[in-house]
Amino acid sequence: MLKQVIEIMDLLDDAHITGERVAALLKDHGVQYIKVKEIKGEKGSTDFIKLKIPGTNGKHMGGDAPTLGVIGRLGGIGARPEQLGLVSDSDGASTALSVALKLTDMQKKGDQLPGDIIIATHVCPDAPIKPHEPVPFMGSPVNTEIMNQEEVDPEMDAVISIDTTKGNRIANWRGFAITPTVKEGWVLKVSSDLLDIMEWVTGELPKVCPITTQDITPYGNNLDHINSIMQPCIATDAPLIGLAITTQVPVPGCGTGASHPTDIEVAGRYCIEVAKQYGKGLCSFYDKAEWTTILRLYGAHKHLQASG
Repeated sequence: MLKQVIEIMDLLDDAHITGERVAALLKDHGVQYIKVKEIKGEKGSTDFIKLKIPGTNGKHMGGDAPTLGVIGRLGGIGARPEQLGLVSDSDGASTALSVALKLTDMQKKGDQLPGDIIIATHVCPDAPIKPHEPVPFMGSPVNTEIMNQEEVDPEMDAVISIDTTKGNRIANWRGFAITPTVKEGWVLKVSSDLLDIMEWVTGELPKVCPITTQDITPYGNNLDHINSIMQPCIATDAPLIGLAITTQVPVPGCGTGASHPTDIEVAGRYCIEVAKQYGKGLCSFYDKAEWTTILRLYGAHKHLQASG
């Protein structure tokens, strides 16, 4: 799906890009159910984009196949006027929108997935920069609570949250990794099904991005977070994994010339392969029997989804 990645990245690499222009491209390719919503914050505005690609047996058509959510997390795709061009932080949006474009192109060629796919992200070419160690992060015109309101959908039965995860020294390899599954305040074991698909897609040993309990708590509580990759988990009880796009060395989220189309392509291809298997009931994000035991023994940790 490198063709779709290049087309999306070329579209986003524009000082005047808007959510409406992104939606226009997707509509031209056949996306029917898409909405754009501009939200203004204290530090500017951003355009949220949410779309649905119906499956052959999805809820949209009255079927019972589960719905997968794909969320592109980021502060902004650009940091103008301080930085010119796409910033590293844009990878989440680039990946999610490339997945949308590829799925639509597949449908036109006769390959429609069984379950519905809901894809959400936002487009801001002039987001603020936020100090962070070891390298600066991107800020956002709006806070995490608003992002979750616009991007997390109650129809999502499972969620993949995609985020550039390069500003750290623990996920130190080039490519992408997945996190353990998070559900209702619990960090669960890594899904074997999701590891299998990662091996098939990459042809390599699977890579797992470590996360802590701190990472699954809401922003704004003065605790350190690896980044915003796990923030959607505080707004849903659905199982969620982070898909971290990584590098060997720390790279600032506001750095330009730091997005690798081939890494975005393989991350997007992974999302599509998960979507295929999940919609057919052949991929589970967590062990449901073990989850029942967890709740019986220890209960849910839903307090970790709150601000404390």
